[in-house]
Amino acid sequence: MAEGIAGIEDSPESWPVLDSDDLHRDSWVVSLRSDRITRPDADHEEPFRRLVLEHPGAAVVLAIDDQDRVLCLRQYRHPAQHRLIELPAGVCDHPGEEPLAVAQRELQEEAALQAAEWTPLLSTFSSPGYSSERIHYFLARGLRHADRGDFELRHEEADLETCWVPFADLVGAVLDGRVADGPVVQAVLAHEVARRRTS
Repeated sequence: MAEGIAGIEDSPESWPVLDSDDLHRDSWVVSLRSDRITRPDADHEEPFRRLVLEHPGAAVVLAIDDQDRVLCLRQYRHPAQHRLIELPAGVCDHPGEEPLAVAQRELQEEAALQAAEWTPLLSTFSSPGYSSERIHYFLARGLRHADRGDFELRHEEADLETCWVPFADLVGAVLDGRVADGPVVQAVLAHEVARRRTS
């Protein structure tokens, strides 16, 4: 067994897929498939089934202004049956587009802002037991107003509210459970830890 820091690292691996069936696939962001897989070198074990929610990934923006306030969105999410405090975010659904470009686009489209400074915070798998989604988190500083261009807020986004929240207040809301959106929690806590390590 590996010990110490050198052994604490995820590694790419792919187990044999005997067959795969599409359970749902259309033009929307996600698809659902059923894979029948086996463990490598496990010749005498029965294959087993795993459902995979295919997702192209996403980018999330923690945008902080010169007064140490975070640009937050308040948005209805039907599956959760909640109006959640969120951060600007979007899906990596343009082939070849880098996550940073997605983050920059979403900040402009959802919040009508641009940023002069971009810092990577994290890159995490949302729920790897059933989903391929990987979310890339960025800190955006040096904010200024930007035109949305021809982007139109539709569906849930048409009901979007924006607000500025002091970073310390947002940390408190995350820690006491008033704000429970996973990407917000990860971005806020990652930035809080990074601040403490450099102070």
